[in-house]
Amino acid sequence: YGKGVVACVLDSYDYARALRDVLPIVAERQVRDGGVFVIRPDSGDQVEAVLMGLQAADKVFGSTLNSKGYKVIRNASVIQGDGVTLDSLERILDAVLNAGFSAECVGFGMGGGLLQKLDRDMMGMAVKLSSITYEDGQTRDIMKFPKQGSSKVSLPGKFSVHADATQNGAPVAYRASHAPSDPDLLQLVYDCGPVPGHTWDSFDAVRARLDDQWTRFPKIARAVSDDLLDYQKLVHDRQEQRVNDGSAFA
Repeated sequence: YGKGVVACVLDSYDYARALRDVLPIVAERQVRDGGVFVIRPDSGDQVEAVLMGLQAADKVFGSTLNSKGYKVIRNASVIQGDGVTLDSLERILDAVLNAGFSAECVGFGMGGGLLQKLDRDMMGMAVKLSSITYEDGQTRDIMKFPKQGSSKVSLPGKFSVHADATQNGAPVAYRASHAPSDPDLLQLVYDCGPVPGHTWDSFDAVRARLDDQWTRFPKIARAVSDDLLDYQKLVHDRQEQRVNDGSAFA
């Protein structure tokens, strides 16, 4: 906080409960220290999620009326980045104005939906936080499982990736602590800055590797080990219990 802007995804577990239980705590620090807090829903119905965020922010941060009579939330806003298209953008803004809020209270992500719909979702690719190491050395494996977005469930823990000979070398993700002994295909390239000494492959090398793997790998492959899927369920059940009993929001 202070002079900066903090944007935070709030649907990792339960968006409605985060707005109800966590946002007031965030507001206390924001009001005290300054800056701007941006609510980011990332699943569920877009119009409903944006309006829920605006209404919750209005309740805890307060608002003023602009010259046209629309509410402008004090030092807070909502950004919708999930699945934005020209059509959904128009629907969201219509709903925002009809609810009495100014359009300046909402920002939008510039994804593939505003271009030719060629995006990372075509390959099912996303990057999520999976493990936290605290200053005292303790670690906690986490995962995302939003109530309104089952397709966004992620994998917990630290991973290694290995070629599976039974699938013509297709890569399979394992828990790092339960991985095969053959070389890890997952390379560390950035750790609070570029890793010294790392050399990136040329574009020609990447293209040649893609040409080879595209024809060699099976069209449908097992990409995650059974052990990692079992661990995902274990962490999911543990986090779901913490959400349900409220300790995740403490």
